[in-house]
Formats: sequence, C-alpha cells, structure tokens
Amino acid sequence: MAVEKGRGATLNGESRRFNMPERIADGDWLDALSEIDGAPPRRRTEVTVEQPRTIISRNSSPDIAFSQSINAYRGCEHGCIYCFARPTHAYHDLSPGIDFETRLFAKPNAAELLRKELSSKSHIVSPIAMGTNTDPYQPIERDWRITRQCLEILWECRHPVYITTKSHRVLRDIDLLTSMAGERLVAVMISVTSLDPATARTLEPRAPHPLRRIEAIRMLSQAGVPVVASIAPVIPAITDHEIESIVARVASAGARNASYIPVRLPHEVAPLFRAWLEEHYPDRAAKVMAIIHDIRGGRDNDPNFGSRMRGQGVWADLIRARFQKARKRAGFTDERLTLRTDLFRRPEGAQMRLF
Repeated sequence: MAVEKGRGATLNGESRRFNMPERIADGDWLDALSEIDGAPPRRRTEVTVEQPRTIISRNSSPDIAFSQSINAYRGCEHGCIYCFARPTHAYHDLSPGIDFETRLFAKPNAAELLRKELSSKSHIVSPIAMGTNTDPYQPIERDWRITRQCLEILWECRHPVYITTKSHRVLRDIDLLTSMAGERLVAVMISVTSLDPATARTLEPRAPHPLRRIEAIRMLSQAGVPVVASIAPVIPAITDHEIESIVARVASAGARNASYIPVRLPHEVAPLFRAWLEEHYPDRAAKVMAIIHDIRGGRDNDPNFGSRMRGQGVWADLIRARFQKARKRAGFTDERLTLRTDLFRRPEGAQMRLF
C-alpha cells in the first residue's frame, strides 16, 4: 500500500493516508452472477489513520436497544445511497457523497483503547453494538482487521456484543462468534434490503450480493450464532413489495427474527436520494417522495424520538401491518434475544498476558 501524507482534519494524533486498490463490491459481483447482474463502477479507496482517545461511544436514545457502541471506521465502501451516516463526513470537511464512500478513516488503535476502557472500574457492562454508523465488515476490514481485534478483546473479557452488517465477511470471524454464542455473548443482525440483484446493485453498489447475505444467515445459524434479519430501509414503491418474500427467505435460512425501518433521509441524504431516484426510477420519483413525506410527517425526515424508526400515517401503518403478518406467517415470535452480562471479567494487564 502506498503511503502519503494527508491533512487528517479534526483528528487526534498522527494522520496517515493509504491508497487502497480499486474494488467492485469486494469481488461479490465478479462471479458467475455478474454475467446476469452486471457490475457497479470501480472506486479507489483512500484510508486515513485516525487515532481517537476513546473508542466506546455512549447514547441515551429511547429508540435503540443499546447504550454503548464501537465504530472501527468512518465512511463506508458499500456506497448505500440511503445511509443515514453520510452527513457525518461533513465534520471532516468532506462530502457525504463520493467522499463518504472513498475517503475513509480507520482506527487501528481501537482494540488497545477498548482494552483500556474495559479495564476501568467505571465501565458498566451492557451489550456493545458494532456497526451502528458504518459497516464493521466493509471491504477494508479484510486488510485492517480492526473489527476482528475488537472481537478478540470482547471474547477475552466475556463482554456481550451486537453486530450489524450487510456483509458475508462476518463469516471470517465465525470461530470467535461461535465461541461467544456458546456463552450467549453475541447476536448478529444482517441487513437484506432487496432480493433483486438489479435493485441491490443500484441501492448498495459495492455491498455483497443479496444471496451471499442469505447464505451468511444460514451458515451463522447452523453454527449456533443467533441471527436477526434487518429489512432496513424499506423504500416505498421501490422495495416495499419485497417485504413478504424477504421475511420468508430469511426465516428459511435460519434467522431467529426480523425487523424493519422505513427509509430515513436526514440532512444531505435527501438530495442524494432524490438524484438517485431521478436517475434510476424517474417514472415514480415523485410518487416515492410523496409517500416518504406521508410517512415522515410532511418532511424528508422525522428526527423525533418515538417516530423516527417506525414512521407515522397510513403508509407507515400499512407497512407495519404487512410486516407483522409476514413475521407471523414465517413463525417468528416476539421473543427478544438477550445477551449475558454476568460473565464479564476485566482484561488482564500487559504483563499478565505474557504468562
């Protein structure tokens, strides 16, 4: 990898940049399926090293089931047009568009920081979520292995963790995940937005093929790792007709449950999404946005707690009813996956790890 100096805006400590090879969906569209599905455009990735002072972020949102999270990377190569994390790149004076997909930040000291923070007596043991902002198994994880390193620390300390991803690369760490699942310390959520390769290729151009995600659900489930499928986002008049088929498919693959979130368009995501609609679905762009506005109280986005994750109005009610009916038909129950917190042990010091 070529190394060159970079500005590293708003970063703590030394900043370095690495130019990564051009990728097409991390190879996922370059197999036999590409003869039918085609391939998305190439993108050259530039990675800047970030040296944060802490790695565990905390929140008190009533809309989500975790209070602690880790993000090993900023930005994401998957290039999902709807990604709500895109606006965060503006903090680095970078664009939420192409920059978010190609000018990434990696935190190679994440595992070291995690060990330090778990050693603190002030640390409260509750599940840590990975993949809340950007995918922990995006293509650069193959080279940087930061997610893997953090999982090793969490397993050593018997600390519970939730993982959210849309990549089959999670299977690379199936050895760790199987061990952790045996102690009820991990659950994985895999995102399946569409089963249609053509739709997925435009929505999530460098994310793994939907069939690879279904296979990841199957293999994790067979290994005893609990998996929840996430149909997120549901896009009206684009992907909502697939709700029933996706729920049935993930259930047959062994998912323990399924969830969904209507599409959200915060800040700069809205104009990016509109441009995507005009390019790929000009015949229904106005209809899609009208339904989104109905779901979001007349706006592109509803940021309010309590409604931002489920929407409001007739269309939101219809999507909710269809999803619940599909879940019931698939045999899913309302049982929630809970992880153990009573097995936690503080990490050993550097000297003790030598013995």
